[in-house]
Amino acid sequence: MIPFLDLKGINAQYREELITACTKVIDSGWYIQGTECNEFEKEFAQYCGTKYAIGVANGLDALILILRAYKELGIIKDGDEVIVPSNTYIASILAISQNNLVPVLVEPDINTYLIDSSKIEGKITSKTKAIMPVHLYGQTCQMDNINAIAKKYNLKVIEDSAQSHGAYYKDKRCGNLGDASGFSFYPGKNLGALGDGGVVTTNDEELANAIKALGNYGSYKKYENLYKGVNSRLDEIQAAMLRIKLRYLDKEIEKRREIANYYLENIKNDNLILPTVREENNHVWHLFVIRTNKRDELQKYLLDNEIQTLIHYPLAPHKQEAYKEWKSVKCPISEKIHNEVLSLPIGGVQSLKQTIKIVNILNEF
Repeated sequence: MIPFLDLKGINAQYREELITACTKVIDSGWYIQGTECNEFEKEFAQYCGTKYAIGVANGLDALILILRAYKELGIIKDGDEVIVPSNTYIASILAISQNNLVPVLVEPDINTYLIDSSKIEGKITSKTKAIMPVHLYGQTCQMDNINAIAKKYNLKVIEDSAQSHGAYYKDKRCGNLGDASGFSFYPGKNLGALGDGGVVTTNDEELANAIKALGNYGSYKKYENLYKGVNSRLDEIQAAMLRIKLRYLDKEIEKRREIANYYLENIKNDNLILPTVREENNHVWHLFVIRTNKRDELQKYLLDNEIQTLIHYPLAPHKQEAYKEWKSVKCPISEKIHNEVLSLPIGGVQSLKQTIKIVNILNEF
């Protein structure tokens, strides 16, 4: 069986370094908010090109805390609106609703699956306070257009970079394309921890300080609580793992690009719609997503040929029971995408032999 993603194999490449890093933390006797987290924050900020990075417990918390910090700073208030793509993973929308804010759905571009920037302005009201572009599947959104709209209406731009570590838009990496950005280090990400983890990046010192305090029980100083905060911190062992893997992230991206380019050049099947790529540096191929109106048939066919695939995602957020208040909402482009997408295997240890087999089987479908 060709696995969708061989996580064990990916981490095995760095096994000795990871063990050494983990042992160092164990022997230090300091497991929360210590040297490893501080150093990772510096290294990740430098990688993204931002002034600040704040480690948090996971990617959802990263987005939640950005919005919460803007509320504490008086920039956003309960009931305000945040524009978000209608075909994202539900975490983007959960972060908005958990802050007592209103998600406003904007349909994607059918070719890139990213928020259609030409449709944003029509959704802006007097209550709109932010735009949350999601760099879905690893490709950056059209940030020049989005930032221009944000500037025109005095809106914050909060990147959801959970799938796009290392992707560029022109001369800047994601995480440095708006006012703040949330990243996830879920194990399956291009930069994945060996557990949960997340980070916020920003160039705004006041925002960074508020997020750091909010994730630490609302405290800047031990036992003194400025905010009604939460416990959301990147622990030392995960930070140590991430410091090792960050060194190899660009190599991981290049391997994924090699596989993606092979797919793009060699899959020749009129039943399949391949991804649209604006520029190579815009995409880090967290996922390689094809579309077909025979999706379920194709997935079974591939499984019968010992190729594992996944669907990202089978149900659009507005169709989820969690948001049953959107029962009457129609997002036909998103619904079409969610009914047709299929993610092919792609990862840093996938062999050329495996990739060739996948292509050959696909071409016979």
